[in-house]
Amino acid sequence: GRASGRVVAVPAAVVVATAPSPPSGAALSLAQADAIRETDTSRSRRRTGSGYARCRYRWGVPVVELNAAVALLGRFPALTGVDLRIEAGETVLLQGPNGAGKTTLLRLCAGLLAPESGTVTVLGHDLAAGPERRAVRRRVALLGHSTGLYEDLTVAENVRFWARAGGLDAEPSVERVVGALQRLGLDDGLLDLPVHRLSAGQRRRTSLAALVVRRPELWLLDEPHAGLDQAGRNVVDELIGDAVAAGGTVVVSSHELERVRLLSPRVVTLAGGTVHRDTSS
Repeated sequence: GRASGRVVAVPAAVVVATAPSPPSGAALSLAQADAIRETDTSRSRRRTGSGYARCRYRWGVPVVELNAAVALLGRFPALTGVDLRIEAGETVLLQGPNGAGKTTLLRLCAGLLAPESGTVTVLGHDLAAGPERRAVRRRVALLGHSTGLYEDLTVAENVRFWARAGGLDAEPSVERVVGALQRLGLDDGLLDLPVHRLSAGQRRRTSLAALVVRRPELWLLDEPHAGLDQAGRNVVDELIGDAVAAGGTVVVSSHELERVRLLSPRVVTLAGGTVHRDTSS
């Protein structure tokens, strides 16, 4: 797409069904941000949200259900028959060695991969069908290893872009964008900086803000604490707790097992592309 005469490559890490064209001008001016910050802070946080999901699912209802699911990467069977059920309101930690299938499982649940065989149902969508995979992408968000950001757009433009991609109208999204930026500690000095000038930690915070602003029903997080300082890691933990408290569902793949275990009573261990152990069983 093009933005302000610049050619930008479309990132793939943040999941959307139909990505709109990147904004043509400054997405969020500092004047707009200042005006919004003058409103009552607590009211603003409630309205902009902290990544709260407006989830139509209730606790005890399956959000993710896989039966004998097989997924290929090229010709390689990355998942070799996964049986897994995740209910609304759960936080689930995926663990396992490199190559166990954790990232593939997240991408499968995000609708980015088609199952080769078996059944995969996410938020009521049968992901064997292309239209259903596209439909589910507006309701889930995947935070991957790459940033999923437009390098030539500013921090504020990127977050507003993903707000629009999540189905928000331009005007109502402004306040929510500010809330997401504030929650991730992205201050005025960063809003107008292009992403290519950010540090690794600032990029990660911007990616998280782009996820938070969409308020997904299902959060799929691949090493979400990577590249963040201690304060940033604490914010990630808070966001996960907020999302679940509001009825959302979170699946986290992480090597920081002790940290994530404090957030998740359920641990699913993958090995060889299948579920080796599930503490809920």
